[in-house]
Amino acid sequence: MRSVDDMIVAENLSKSFGAKHAVQDVSFTVQPGRVTGFLGPNGAGKSTTMRMIVGLDRPTSGRVTVDGRDYRRLRSPLTEVGVLLDAKAVHTGRSAQNHLRAMAATHGIPRRRVDEVIEITGLSSVARKRAGGFSLGMGQRLGIAAALLGDPKTLILDEPVNGLDPEGVLWVRRFVRHAASEGKTVLLSSHLMSEMALTADHIIVLGRGKVLADASVDDLVRQWTRATVRIRTPRALELAELVARDGVTVTHLADGLMDVEGAAAQDIGDLALAHGIALHELTPTSGTLEDAYLGLTGDDVEYKTKDI
Repeated sequence: MRSVDDMIVAENLSKSFGAKHAVQDVSFTVQPGRVTGFLGPNGAGKSTTMRMIVGLDRPTSGRVTVDGRDYRRLRSPLTEVGVLLDAKAVHTGRSAQNHLRAMAATHGIPRRRVDEVIEITGLSSVARKRAGGFSLGMGQRLGIAAALLGDPKTLILDEPVNGLDPEGVLWVRRFVRHAASEGKTVLLSSHLMSEMALTADHIIVLGRGKVLADASVDDLVRQWTRATVRIRTPRALELAELVARDGVTVTHLADGLMDVEGAAAQDIGDLALAHGIALHELTPTSGTLEDAYLGLTGDDVEYKTKDI
C-alpha cells in the first residue's frame, strides 16, 4: 500500500475571492502509478485548485499536500514537483536554452540536464531562439521542458496539449503514461475528452468548485452513460413493440433503423429470432468519456450555449 508521502492529498480545500467561492470543500487524492485526469467546465475551479497545490494561491480553508508536505516547504521544488500552469510564464527576450539554464541554476541542476529536456521535448532546432517568437505549440513544449527539468516524481500539467500538433499530442500521451508506469504521480487537466479517454486511468471532475466525480474512467462511463444498440431491420416497428418495456428507450432514426437503450444486444437478437424477424444490423455501442462528462457537468457549466 502506498503511503501518503507518495500522493497529492487535498482535504476540505476551499478558496474564496471576495463573495465568489471558487473552490468549496474539495477533497481528493492523486495516487502514484496512474494518470489522473482533472476535468471540469470553465470556471469550475481547476486552475485555482492547481495553484493552491503549488502554493501560488493560499487556501481560505483546508489544506493540500504533496509528498505529505505543503509545497512551500519543499526544499527543492523543481526536483520534487514538475509544474506546467502557464506556458507563457517566460521572459520573452530569453532563448529557450537560457530560460531553462536560469531555472536549473536555482537548484544546482547541471547543464547537461537542460540539453536532455530540450531534446526530449523536441526543442533542439529552436533552443537558441527567443521564446517570445514561439508558436503556441512551441511555448507548450518549453513549459513541459521546464516541468521535467528536475526529473520530479510528481507532475502537475494544466492543458499540456494545448496548441500541439498531432505528433506532439501523441508524444505527451505516451510520455505521461510512461511516467505513471514508473510510479510517478501525474495530475493532468485537459478539455479534450477523446485524448483524456486515451491517457487517463482515473478522473476527478469539478463543477462550480465542488467535486462531482472521483472514479476510474471505466466506472465513470458506466455510471453516467447508457449503452445503445443500433438496429436495422425491415420490421422495425414490430421489433420496437416487442422490445419496449420499462427502462427501455427506442429511438427511430430512419426507415428500418433505430437505436435502443436499456436492452442488451444479445437479448434483442434472441427476441428477433424467436419472432422470425430478420436483422440487417445489430451493433452495440458503449458510451464515451465525453458522454459521461457532459451528462455529469450539464448543470454546472458557467456559460451555456443554445442548441442549433
